[in-house]
Amino acid sequence: MNSRRALLFGLPIVLALTGCDVDDMGSWGSSDRFKEDFHYSYKLKPGGRLELSNFNGGVEIIAWEKDDVEVHGVKYASSEDVLRQMKIEADSQPESLRLKTVRPEGLRCNCGAKYVLRVPKKVWLSNIVSSNGGIKVEDVEGEARLESSNGSVKLYRHTGKVSVKTSNASIEAMSLNGDFSGRTSNGHVKVEGLKGAFEADTSNASIVARIEQLPPGRPVKADSSNGGIELYLSNFTDQPIEADTSNSSITLRLPASAGAELRASTTNGSISNDFELTSTGENSKRRVEGRIGTGGPLVRLSTSNGGIRVQKL
Repeated sequence: MNSRRALLFGLPIVLALTGCDVDDMGSWGSSDRFKEDFHYSYKLKPGGRLELSNFNGGVEIIAWEKDDVEVHGVKYASSEDVLRQMKIEADSQPESLRLKTVRPEGLRCNCGAKYVLRVPKKVWLSNIVSSNGGIKVEDVEGEARLESSNGSVKLYRHTGKVSVKTSNASIEAMSLNGDFSGRTSNGHVKVEGLKGAFEADTSNASIVARIEQLPPGRPVKADSSNGGIELYLSNFTDQPIEADTSNSSITLRLPASAGAELRASTTNGSISNDFELTSTGENSKRRVEGRIGTGGPLVRLSTSNGGIRVQKL
């Protein structure tokens, strides 16, 4: 089908963005001296693909029941000339929509844009990318790939596989039904109410995950440095667990009926375990190897300069 392309030059509208609470979206300093609103609407089939590339500014995506993508936003710049040259480019087809903030050619401007999008409830967020701004997603059903830098990423009530990458900021998710993978630095990772596989990696910050349901055989992985790790697994059968950190503690909580092969070690700390353990190797204040219950998947916990706690839920 023929695509239709549109350049959004800040169509004048009354834009209510005060409800948008994405981190890093409200204060632009001297770069917000000149602003221009833009608004556009596109048809997109349920399950269609949405891509967005933004070089400065936050993005908020909220699902609704219509088969339309409503694009609201604000361009901002430190001069009127830069604002006029900056464009919002759109490439729309029935099954896909691509949006891009186009920087003025040859300029390293103090400028950017922030977006608020209403999207069909079933949508594939195949590549949502921004920098120096947060990303927030609510009530979407579909696979999501989200990437930012210097901006937090937040998800609420999401169904589908999620992959998140950012830096110098946090990742937070609540009520997820689908596999989760999160990677950041200098920011914490916090996931509540997950039904799916879990993998997280950060530095200089904590990882906290409350997992309600795990797919059979899928591993749980958490890796940090200088940050604590807390994992709470409501159901646990044959899923391997790996948790590694340094200069902080690890807490793992499992159902009382859990069975596993436990290997836990710390350099300068202690290890406590609520479960009956059958020794299968070295056991000391700083190293434990043994079978919990009737045995099962490998649970490997490792830290330095921190304690390890294995507790019953």
